[in-house]
Amino acid sequence: MARPPAGRIEEDGETLRASLSGDWISAAGGTLEGLAHEIEGRTAKARRVVFDLGDLDRLDTMGAWLLNGLRAKIEAAGKVVVVEGADRRQKILLEEIAYREFPRADGKPGWTVVDVLADTGETVASAGKDVMGGVAFLGEVMSAFGRLIVNPGHFRYRSVVHHLEQVAFRGVPIVALISFLVGAIVAQQGIFQLTRFGATLFVVDLIGILVLRELGVLLTSIMIAGRSGSAFTAEIGSMKMREEIDALRVMGLDPVEVLVVPRLIALIIGLPLVTFIADLAALAGGGVVAALYGGISGDVFLERLQAAIAFNTFMVGLIKAPFMALVIGIIATIEGLAVKGSAESLGRQVTSSVVKAIFMVIVVDGLFAMFFAAIRY
Repeated sequence: MARPPAGRIEEDGETLRASLSGDWISAAGGTLEGLAHEIEGRTAKARRVVFDLGDLDRLDTMGAWLLNGLRAKIEAAGKVVVVEGADRRQKILLEEIAYREFPRADGKPGWTVVDVLADTGETVASAGKDVMGGVAFLGEVMSAFGRLIVNPGHFRYRSVVHHLEQVAFRGVPIVALISFLVGAIVAQQGIFQLTRFGATLFVVDLIGILVLRELGVLLTSIMIAGRSGSAFTAEIGSMKMREEIDALRVMGLDPVEVLVVPRLIALIIGLPLVTFIADLAALAGGGVVAALYGGISGDVFLERLQAAIAFNTFMVGLIKAPFMALVIGIIATIEGLAVKGSAESLGRQVTSSVVKAIFMVIVVDGLFAMFFAAIRY
């Protein structure tokens, strides 16, 4: 029959003896905490504290953790603690259940100028490390490409086709829909503003140049980064958590060749294709709104569009697409390989992957804009 936990306290000079009995288990947690506080309060004048476990019936993890915590607090006060009467299993449990105090975070005074500057410096240093890590990883990827060129039999064609389907084919509906709506919104706002100057027809120039040079590839890259980039990070991160990547290395396979290269190739091929479809969808959305809202017929819209754009206008967006795909793929796979063994780490790396990829896509777009402006292309 189970006995409730109890503790008989006896004082003999400078020695305090606590004879524990009953079941010190988690089901009696409240009673155990009260006993622990009582024993701790009676040790103020003692120099030596003895825990007698000879009459203890049951001891589980919580009871052992509570006893270890009580012992640690008494020893921290400069007293000697001795445990007597414990059987073999109780000794093992007390040794294995280590107790430690959880450190409390020191309260920081607030957002001082020094704190802001220190955080800014840490952010810049972290960004520099990310850039260096990305360049180093790009070198590994190029080395893997070289090995595949020398040994084309190792190339995983099925994997490339599978990821190309996920990136391009299955991403077309959402990309086309959003591009159509954005083209319609740009056309509506352009017509609303240009009508004041009697230049409604110039909305065709606005839509054609803006979509083909900037908006089409930028919107597509951002959506691919959020859709496929996060998926790549989650897939590789899950494999890292389950130690499947370590298993690949044990089998003599290079994870970069098996996991990274097919995804990068699929992105580099698929992103320009989806960008082309996004351009058509955005122009279609602009044409529909121009006809309904601005009274510009389809024939006039197409004629004006042919006069407003040239081949280089169309190529600017497509030239950017492979580079943006490379940036998205590198960031997504790096963050996936950086996942540790917890779900929290996976979520953190996926979030970091999307944020970094979108940021770098915008940076790359800005760099290309300056480059094309400099060469007047």
